[in-house]
Amino acid sequence: MTKSVYVIILNWNGWQDTIECVESCRRLTYPNLHILLVDNGSIDGSEAILRERLPDIELIQTGANLGFAGGNNAGIRHALDQGAGYVWLLNNDTVVEPHALSELVRVAESDNRIGMVGSKIFYYGTSNVLWYAGAVLEPDNLHGMHHLGLKEEDRGQFDKVSETGFVTGCSLLATKGMIEETGLMDERFFLYFEDSDWNMRAKKRGWKLAYCPASVVYHKVSLSVGGAASPLMVYYYARNFLYFVKNNYPDSILLNFAVNFYEHVLVNVKKMRFACARMALHGILDYMRGKTGAYRV
Repeated sequence: MTKSVYVIILNWNGWQDTIECVESCRRLTYPNLHILLVDNGSIDGSEAILRERLPDIELIQTGANLGFAGGNNAGIRHALDQGAGYVWLLNNDTVVEPHALSELVRVAESDNRIGMVGSKIFYYGTSNVLWYAGAVLEPDNLHGMHHLGLKEEDRGQFDKVSETGFVTGCSLLATKGMIEETGLMDERFFLYFEDSDWNMRAKKRGWKLAYCPASVVYHKVSLSVGGAASPLMVYYYARNFLYFVKNNYPDSILLNFAVNFYEHVLVNVKKMRFACARMALHGILDYMRGKTGAYRV
């Protein structure tokens, strides 16, 4: 008998993308799946719209914006309470190929020490431009943590199942055993690096992280260099990268502090993105003050 998989799709003010994601999940070939929508306290009427347009899909409401970690953790708790053998965290701004879930499970079941499996992810609207094909994690500096294949044309160069540096939370299959041993994501991050931190905690406990190229997902992320980074995004990135390093690589925190300051403050000043530079500095200072969770003025 196949294990139950809960597909957890977190929505926050994005019902249009969520509906497209759910419709692609309806075509999944895996025989024992449950789609679970988690609305993260949306203020655009998402919950009512999703309940009306997707009446057969289970939806739970968090009651507030708990961030990526908090919202997904609510879904994971619910899924495990319902007997899930796996949970699949899937960004709501994705669409998936029909065999995407079956292939993830196939890889997970090939080794009982695999705790997380990630998909091959393309930019939405393309059929061959990669966003994620595994990852490298060398935390000596900001550039040491990156996706393999980013913006490359897919020529089959990443078509082998392999262990990977980290599995992105955009498409992350997690096993029940790994979750029970490692715990949930750290909600203090709120947004960014909570998935990377979860990966590293699992890895420290001996769980393997795997990349599955036959699981194909398309992600609605900008192809432009760096995307459209907002000052708030820069705040979370600058602050949480330091928490991530402190939690997992404390010996390199001073080096990464300096690199983080250069990359997010000085580079933004040089490019005259002063709002981003101010928010990056604010993020670094909030790290020094020990502030976590959602940004507050």
